[in-house]
Amino acid sequence: MEEHKNTAAFEERIGYRFQNQSFVLQALTHSSYANERKIRKAPDNERLEFLGDAVLELVASEEIFCKNPEMSEGEMSKLRASLVCEPALAYCARELSLGGYILLGKGELATGGAERDSILSDAMEAVIGAIYLDSGFTNAKEFVLKYILNDIEAKKLFYDSKTILQEMVQAKGQGKVQYEVISETGPDHSKTFVVRAVSVDGLKTLGEGKTKKAAEQEAAYQAIRLLRAREE
Repeated sequence: MEEHKNTAAFEERIGYRFQNQSFVLQALTHSSYANERKIRKAPDNERLEFLGDAVLELVASEEIFCKNPEMSEGEMSKLRASLVCEPALAYCARELSLGGYILLGKGELATGGAERDSILSDAMEAVIGAIYLDSGFTNAKEFVLKYILNDIEAKKLFYDSKTILQEMVQAKGQGKVQYEVISETGPDHSKTFVVRAVSVDGLKTLGEGKTKKAAEQEAAYQAIRLLRAREE
């Protein structure tokens, strides 16, 4: 009963009602939950993730191809990679509060699994796969366009924010951006890092992630958004 309440709440959140409830339940079931409860009727979301990844790549490719007629193959590949990378999908998942709907095992839940980029991005792809199986490509594409490709200019920064920020700072003649680890919390197998990005002009932004690199990318991303806001 609890599982069905969870899936019903998620359906309401995304505005899509599954014809086959087993698909949405599977999409929201992490392997830790399935293993803990030895669920057989509702396997975990790993297979749906595989399918959803393929659907996502196709939708993103079509969108980029049709809307950027002058863009080269290499440029299109780079843009697509930025839109479907793990941090970008995790960001989209957080906008949907997806972590609150994923069924996790007690151990995974206790160590912050509901906010882990890898779990969130995998679940996002699984949801796409589930919608595709439930009602076909058109509805899956609609979900991707609405919740993933809805802000391409902002989300493409996730691919390599540090490089983009450095180029912006150098263009102003301000040298190299420095990154400082502000804190490390949690057990060794599940640490959370907070990093500060600092540039010569006094710009300071914070980023948080499960690795130093992820935290640095997030800090750089926030710095880029701030710099662009200043220029508007």
